[in-house]
Amino acid sequence: ERILAFLLQESKQVFFFACLLQINFVACQLFALLAAFWFRIYLSPSHASSAVRHAFATLFGIYFAVFCFGWYSIHLFVLVMMNYGIMNMASIPNIHRYSFVVAMGYLTLCHISRIYIFHYGILTTDFSGPLMIITQKITTLACQLHDGIGRQAEELTAEQNRLAVKSRPSLLEYLSYLLNFMSIIAGPCSNYKDYIAFIEGRHVHMKLLEVNWKQKGYDRLPDPSPTGAVMYKLCITLVSLILFLTLTKNFPMAYIIDNEFLDKTPFLSRLGYLYVVTQAAKPKYYFAWTLADAVNNAAGYGFSGVDERGTFRWDLLSNLNIWNIETATSFKMYIENWNIQTAAWLKRVCYDRAPWYPTALTFILSALWHGIYPGYYFTFLTGILITLAARAIRNNCRHYFLSSVPLKTAYDIVTWAVTQLAVCYTVAPFVMLAVEPTIKFYKSVYFHMHILCILVLLLLPIRPPTHSVRRAQNQATLNSIKSK
Repeated sequence: ERILAFLLQESKQVFFFACLLQINFVACQLFALLAAFWFRIYLSPSHASSAVRHAFATLFGIYFAVFCFGWYSIHLFVLVMMNYGIMNMASIPNIHRYSFVVAMGYLTLCHISRIYIFHYGILTTDFSGPLMIITQKITTLACQLHDGIGRQAEELTAEQNRLAVKSRPSLLEYLSYLLNFMSIIAGPCSNYKDYIAFIEGRHVHMKLLEVNWKQKGYDRLPDPSPTGAVMYKLCITLVSLILFLTLTKNFPMAYIIDNEFLDKTPFLSRLGYLYVVTQAAKPKYYFAWTLADAVNNAAGYGFSGVDERGTFRWDLLSNLNIWNIETATSFKMYIENWNIQTAAWLKRVCYDRAPWYPTALTFILSALWHGIYPGYYFTFLTGILITLAARAIRNNCRHYFLSSVPLKTAYDIVTWAVTQLAVCYTVAPFVMLAVEPTIKFYKSVYFHMHILCILVLLLLPIRPPTHSVRRAQNQATLNSIKSK
């Protein structure tokens, strides 16, 4: 009875702490939204200097971090200052390596402490979210600084050339980029040059200059407003919140390994329920990421240009494309539209720089960045297998179904269903976290996706990955330039 009472008391405390953290998160983000509107109107580049805008963004970001995480926010500031020292003292050829090792090492130590010191993360100590975003920004800036100062222009891809940073930032610029109130709580990670252009008032202007406005009948550059985009994203946020409160609680992932459920439910029905519970787990991510995107847009940050219909786009910092996620017909398409800014970060700091096995190394880095829960590694290691198998199927089979519209439609329907089930199969351990429930789940579905992927990789010929081809082409181009 004493043990039961103790467990009940502990569960009540954890629930209370979880609610408190969620309330703090929502309160901070809503206050950040109001501050962002004020920032855009009263501290616009025409009303305030870049130094004032940097200082305001930094001070409010520090306040939000302390408000949400109390003394645990010291971890954010320690990591930021350690890497500022590295950025100023390390040699340029090694700056990205040292920054990466220190940032990822500190993040990993904090992940470990949450499990083994704070008993699988009492949620008031869950400062890892902001720390993960800061780690992304630190490594992004270090790589782009290395590209801008330590490498020749002909050695870089077009994107690396565009984002390369040519000089070390000042302390104020550095703190503002890492700790600004728009992204300190929920991100997303952005490129340093884009952020500085936003603070200095060049962000929108640079994108508008990419369009010939005279041909469109304009005498001068238009002045796009983010208000419509913010209102649209707030509507998505509200719908996501309602879905989270109604669906997520009623369809827990843990039910798919309930003994009674497994005994009474046929295999295909279990797969169907797996899809349902995975769908029910998504709204909280839709809510957090869309609200974070709206905060940045409200401040005037996130303009990405004009689409083919002449519509102003505010998706530079968007972390997801819900329509493309729900209609994805390939594992690659799904990944590219989920947590977009993290995928871009992984590509820039790992995939494009990996000397070998870029896909495997990128998935492993993603797992390490998320934390040390075993479920993360089950998810990302399974993701490697499914990615390679999906690539083999697409390269060997897709062209047979492009000859007619009915064939292409049938192919899309089948690949949509397989993709959605493959994603559900892959992410279940990510939600369950621990080893026992993960193994129990995979046993309950007979490890079918693992087995199918292995058979595909054994039976279908493997074509050279495009990454290796591109690397070889870049090297050939570089050798040609050097010989000239």
